[in-house]
This record gives sequence, C-alpha cells and structure tokens, in this order.
Amino acid sequence: MIITLAITLTLALVLGMLAERLRLSSLIGYLLAGIIIAQLWGAHLDHKLVEDFSHVGVVLLLFGVGLHFHFKDLVAVQRLALPTAIISMVMRTLIVAAAAWWVGDSLGLDTVGCIMFGICACVTSTVVLTRVLADNRILQTPAGHTGLGILVVEDIFTIMMLVLMPVLFGDKPLLESLLWMAVKLVLLVICVVYLGRRVIGRVLTSVSRFASGELFTLSVLAFALGIAALSSYVFDASLEFGAFLSGMVVGQSKFAARAASDALPMRDAFAVLFFVSVGMGFDPTTIWQHWALLLATVAVTILGASAVCYITLRLLRAPFRKSVTVAATLTQIGEFSFILASLAASEYGVLPQEAANVITGVAIITITINAACFRFVPRLISALEARGIGLVASTGNEAVPPPTGDRDRVIIVGYGPCGQICTRLLRENDVDAVVVEMNIDTVNRLHREGIPAIHGDACRRSILADAGAAQAISIIITSPAAPAMEIATMARNLNPDIYVMAHTQYLRTAQDLRHELHDGIAVYSGEHEVALTMMSHLLSRQQATADQISRELRRARKLLEDAATPVA
Repeated sequence: MIITLAITLTLALVLGMLAERLRLSSLIGYLLAGIIIAQLWGAHLDHKLVEDFSHVGVVLLLFGVGLHFHFKDLVAVQRLALPTAIISMVMRTLIVAAAAWWVGDSLGLDTVGCIMFGICACVTSTVVLTRVLADNRILQTPAGHTGLGILVVEDIFTIMMLVLMPVLFGDKPLLESLLWMAVKLVLLVICVVYLGRRVIGRVLTSVSRFASGELFTLSVLAFALGIAALSSYVFDASLEFGAFLSGMVVGQSKFAARAASDALPMRDAFAVLFFVSVGMGFDPTTIWQHWALLLATVAVTILGASAVCYITLRLLRAPFRKSVTVAATLTQIGEFSFILASLAASEYGVLPQEAANVITGVAIITITINAACFRFVPRLISALEARGIGLVASTGNEAVPPPTGDRDRVIIVGYGPCGQICTRLLRENDVDAVVVEMNIDTVNRLHREGIPAIHGDACRRSILADAGAAQAISIIITSPAAPAMEIATMARNLNPDIYVMAHTQYLRTAQDLRHELHDGIAVYSGEHEVALTMMSHLLSRQQATADQISRELRRARKLLEDAATPVA
C-alpha cells in the first residue's frame, strides 16, 4: 500500500508541477501520471487501493461543491447564466449524441448510450474554469460572475443526474422507481438539512472550543463521509448526493470558512488520487481506434460550446466582451464528466469502457487547449474591437462635451478613492477631466454634480472615443483591477501620443506595461509603493536622517525594479 501511494503521489506531484510550469492545469499532470503508472507499473501496483481512495476523493469533491454552493450566486446573474447554461448543455448534448450516432459505430452505442455520451460531454470542469478565471484575474469581474453562475447550474444538473441514474438505468419500473426515489430523497433532505443542521452546528461548536485543528478537521470529514454513507445505505441515494448535501449544510453555518481552510486540503489530496485513477483506467489505444468520435467531440466542446454560449449571451443582450470571455471559459470538460462516464460504464452498463476512455481523452485535450489559449482571449477581443467588431453605439453619455482647444483633456478610468483625488485635483487646476466608470449609480451621481462621466468599459473603443481619447493628452487608469494593458493599447490605437498613467497591483504587471508601450507611460505598482512606504516608516522609527531615508529608498526602488524584470 505504501509503495503504491508513494509512487502515485510522487509522480502526480512531479507532473503536476511540470504542467503548472507550462501554464497548463495541474489536472493534466495528474491524468498523465495515472497513464504512465498504468503503463510502467500497472502489474505491480494495487489498482483497487487507488480506486478506493479515488471514491473518497469524489465524495470530498462533491462535499466541496456543496460547501461553496450558494443560490445567491445564481440569482445574481440568473438573467444570463440560467438560460445560457440550459441552452448550452442541451445543444452540446444533442450535437455530441448525433456525432456519436454518426461516427461512433465501432462502439456499438444505442440511442440511450449516445445521449448519455452527450450528457457526459456537456458539463464544464469546475476546477479548471475557476482556476482559469482566477489566473487571468477575471474571477471577480461581471464575466467571471456569469461564468460562476453557469457553473452553479451545471452543478445542479450533475447532482440531478447522479440522483436519477440509478432510477433511469435500474431494473424496476420507471414510474414506481421515480416515486419511491422522491419519497426517500425528501426524507434524506429533511434529515440532513433540518435535523443535521442542528446536530452539525452544535457538534462543530463543541469541537471548536477544544482549540484543536485536528479534531475540527476530523469532525468535518466525519460528517462528509458519514452523511454520504447514510444517503447510500439507508436512503439508497448516491454517495455523491449525500456528500453534496452535507457540504451545503456546513456551508450555510458559521463554520464554512474554517471548514474550507482546514478540511478541504484533505479533499485536494484525495482528489489527486481520483484524477490519477482516471488516468490509470485510460487506454491510449482508444484514441487511435475511435479517433473520429474523439475529434468530433473535441470540436463540439471547443467550437460548438463557445458558439452556442456566445450566440445565447448576445441574444440576451450581453456585451460583446463579456460574451466572448464567458464563451471561451466553457471550452473544456473535466471531473464531473469523468464521474458520469465512469458510473455509466462500470455500474450501469449504459456506456462501454471505450466510450469512457474517449471522454477522458477529450478532457485531456480540451483542458490543455483551454488553459494554454485562454490568456490570449483579451488580446483577441481588443484586436476585434480595434477593427470595429463587437462595438455598439454608446448611449447615455450626452453629459460629456467634445474636447475644446482651450483646455487639456484627461481621461480617468475608475472613480474609486484614487480616481476621486485625481479628478478633484485636475478640475481645480482647470483641466478637462472625464471619468469612465462601470457603476451606473456613480455615473448618475457625477452627472448631477456636473462632472463629465461615461458609463462603460474602458477597454471598448467606442467608450474611449466618446471620452475624447483621440484629443486627450493623458489617460489615468486608477484601479489595479482594471485590465491596464488592454485599456492602454486601445487608447494608443486612438491616439498614439496619449500619455498613459496606470495603477497596477503587481510589479511584474508594471514591467510588462513598460515593456509593451516602451515610452509615454508611468506605472505605479501597489507592491512597489507599499514596500517603499513601509520601509520609509521603519527607517524613520529608527531615527534615520532624511538623507539616509532618501538614499535607502532609491536603493530599494532599484532592487524592486530589478526583481520584477524578467530574465532574458
């Protein structure tokens, strides 16, 4: 057992680090680790052990989904996320099922098998999508919120499928099975949500008083696995559904944050074994035997899913930039596809094992392409908007007068504390300052105060044109969360001589801006300025003279800039 776990975790660590180094998802490394282990040590390792641990990983994975599951995330973006998710899943299922029917003859799939194959390929990876959004710093943007809302809908769909699969593919009559399942699920929900909430809350409160991190982690894991076992053996529901319910109960309590920080690292360790187990069960020869179905499913997942999502969002009047960004995040499948395909193949016999292998191959290819290519999406959007694609006529910006020759115009992106100070100082010095702000309430307030303001995304060519970028002498990007590179590039397209001032969060981002725009730019990094301010305060506390402080600050500034400069 120890040898099996040592080889499995070590190779998963090495290949996971390599995948991260290549700016890919670590899931690719875990899957490849499983494939390599099966090929090199398959006859000497305990496959059953890894598979058993992987089941624990699945249970804890669904517990984590329930822990972070909140209907308010869906309600906040329901106008876009709900119809987009439903239409996207339905269309992907139908198109992939049609492809399986057309080119999947060698698998011997019937109608039910083709539909199930399509269902397995219609669910986006939660792990990959959230990681891609976070890595590209758009998780907390409107596009990120819409993507997370779509994830919530897909999570609900996955849980429904896990509940319905025993009924749909069992031996008992369908109507009788549905009614009996509904009764048992209602009882399970009552036990877990109502009775469990009181019990779980009191137990976790008592355990937390011991000030023992080990006991708290143990209690959370006990609830996750215990309720999953209860749902399976007493109520005849799936382990995954019980784990999801227990996660929801803990997530609604005051211990949600601590459970996420203390117990979920254990989930991550077991989840690695789950992905390795999927890789160990993958047969690479399936790729060559069923290459047509593999390529067709990859094409639908990447091109079809993004096209359906983009068209749906545009029909719902979502902005061009948001539509493209959200559509690009849905071009992959992952862990829930593995779970559904594995259950359909091993427990219910709806799919042959070769079909599950095709799903694994599709996931490896689409996750790799999505992680590698998504960082180029903002540049693609900016290039399209620079050519007038996706732009709409601006409305509601009549309060902004055209630039005049007697006053210099400066555009201020963002009206937070920094933007407010810049606007006030510029207006006090008779400079024509125009604010570009995404918050419509702030824009309306500025209009009432007589300050020229435009509601819109500063990355859009039409917004900057309305703000007078072509005649402006400078643009000030005051928010570190704003995509400074895209805004600055668009401003330079309208006015090559415009002077750019930007506030970034990281030193590396500041260096990238300076390298890309070369001259006519001043960038202020939060990391840089905070470090210098703290150092200045520390030196003054040590009774340093003004000359000493100035000299050390110049030296520190040079060290910080050198540290952020990429090595050629």
